Amino acid sequence: MKGSLRTILLTVAVSLLVGVTAVIAQPNAVNGVNATRPAAASLPFKTGETLTYEGKLNKIIRGISVAELVFTVGETTDGTDFLINAEARSKGTLLKLFRFSFLQKIDTTVEREGFYAHRTVKHDVQKDRVRNSEAFFDYTERRVTYTETDPKEPMRPPRRIASDLESESHDLVSGIYSLRLRELKVGDAFMIPISDSGLVYQIPVRVTGREQQKTIFGKVWCLKIEPEVFGPERMIEREGSMEIWVTDDARRIPVRSRVKSNFGTLEIRLRAASNTLPAKAQRASK
Repeated sequence: MKGSLRTILLTVAVSLLVGVTAVIAQPNAVNGVNATRPAAASLPFKTGETLTYEGKLNKIIRGISVAELVFTVGETTDGTDFLINAEARSKGTLLKLFRFSFLQKIDTTVEREGFYAHRTVKHDVQKDRVRNSEAFFDYTERRVTYTETDPKEPMRPPRRIASDLESESHDLVSGIYSLRLRELKVGDAFMIPISDSGLVYQIPVRVTGREQQKTIFGKVWCLKIEPEVFGPERMIEREGSMEIWVTDDARRIPVRSRVKSNFGTLEIRLRAASNTLPAKAQRASK
């Protein structure tokens, strides 16, 4: 990925927890590839759950609203797999100040039992530029294949990228929900593979703290997670940092993300949640 403001916004939007999956994986095999095997009864979310976020940019003006982000858990028509939808769209301030608008819709098909990505379908609009794409995860051949087309120029040859998969994999969306399958603890550190646009990135991730955060649920204890997505040969090839807070309760909901770069500080916070499971009890302060 390049280091534009649009890239940073969309990366944070769609990777709000940027696929913290390695710590969650269990040693089960699917066609010779390790896969995560969560127990269905223990899932911290359910079909119909919808999470809505607002992104604000602090630079010249403090806290200008620039994006809205929505994640919805559904299922395929035959009910065999999850179908998770993510949508990120610019808001009016971004268009007025930067003369820029975007819309990105992502539909991710996730294997229900193993909870790994099967297919990613994207619709990406940046001002007048429109791209449609699909990524297929083939765990028999251990390859992810990405195909991108321009609907405005149907005669243009598709852009194709293929990469090897060393293990079960996720796209940005399935990675978010994989994180919620297992309780994390302060001190965890690991490398994770995330596939985006046909490429596979190895991302170092650390769980660095446990803090209270003001949220739509009240003041709650959260785990602070720091994925290294900035830097040479990483998802965003420029200097910056990312911090994410996820509730330290049974649902493990992402409630906040903060990204610092030369564009300023981007704050993303949960603004609405529907069809969520009960929070149950939080762990007491340590």
